[in-house]
Amino acid sequence: MNKHFRSLLALCMILGLTILVGLETAQAETIRNLVAVGGVRSNQLVGYGLVVGLNGTGDQATQVPYTTQSLLNMFQRLGINLPASVATNLQPKDVAAVIVTAHLPPFAQPGQTINVTVSAVGNASSLAGGTLLMTPLKGADGQTYAVAQGSLIVSGFGASSNGSSAQVNITTAGTIPNGANVERSVSSGFDQAGPMMLELHQPSFTTAARIANVINQQMGYGVAEALNAGEVRVNAPGTPGARVNFLSQIENLNVSPETPLAKVVIDARSGTVVLGQNVTLGACAVAHGNLSVTISQKYLVSQPNPLGAGQTVVAPQANVKVTQPQAKLLMFEPGVSLEAVVRALNAVGATPTDLIAILQAMKAAGALHAQLEVI
Repeated sequence: MNKHFRSLLALCMILGLTILVGLETAQAETIRNLVAVGGVRSNQLVGYGLVVGLNGTGDQATQVPYTTQSLLNMFQRLGINLPASVATNLQPKDVAAVIVTAHLPPFAQPGQTINVTVSAVGNASSLAGGTLLMTPLKGADGQTYAVAQGSLIVSGFGASSNGSSAQVNITTAGTIPNGANVERSVSSGFDQAGPMMLELHQPSFTTAARIANVINQQMGYGVAEALNAGEVRVNAPGTPGARVNFLSQIENLNVSPETPLAKVVIDARSGTVVLGQNVTLGACAVAHGNLSVTISQKYLVSQPNPLGAGQTVVAPQANVKVTQPQAKLLMFEPGVSLEAVVRALNAVGATPTDLIAILQAMKAAGALHAQLEVI
């Protein structure tokens, strides 16, 4: 009997360890999803250009003079000198001034292509069918890193006739896939010898310590050190090829990150409420009611006798109505999840605005065990 009991106990322990390992694996993430390599980042580029070939939907020269000035400057660079009388009266309707933006990814080399976004800056009604002329894209240092040109792809559509119009999406912005050629690369410092910094996307002392421990277990003691909640220093090889292989091994290691903080995010403008995990409540009672005041006014006409000498008088009459429905009292036990609270509030007809007010009041009363963030 004891032998069978011991066998059953051993089997239960094996199953329990298997379940725990499965849970740990399910919660673990690779290091590359948790950190970014210090110095390896994208850079924003911006430029000013012209879009031509529009079907009468470009800028109006009288209201947007810089479009015509830019067109004349381009003509001069191309060797076209217009007479003063023609240049003064030039009013093209198929040209629009635009701002071109792009992201230069890390390690981008000259000759590679990147996507660009084109947005109108004048009063053009649509960029559909247009072609962007050669536009230098500059970085924050004023240097040109890419040159954009090509046909626009506009997802929006609009039509108008006799004062009526209809529009779907935005017609004054478009994209050019692979529309810019990279002309200059940006040094990232990755090839330089010395330690590398792993920067956590979500700073956490626990996660940083776990990342350093996992790297030391796999690569050797003293290779990684957690400097703070957001940085882990890694002693990497000096040669570029060895650094690439070293980082490739590190970024594929599995780490169980710290459980996120209990947080409730509220967007007061749209009435959106996002609930994080592990959000609970203390014991509390919620009573919420609406007070509505309606003021209406109508005019009464006093008409005198047709044979009398009186005058017609218009007398306004106001009516004020106050309505306050009975507030519903809800009781919540300690430890109940916020998801259950939201379902209960929705069941009694609470609007998103009511829900935001109730959550803020719960936080002020100390009953909401979570961070309340309003964006």
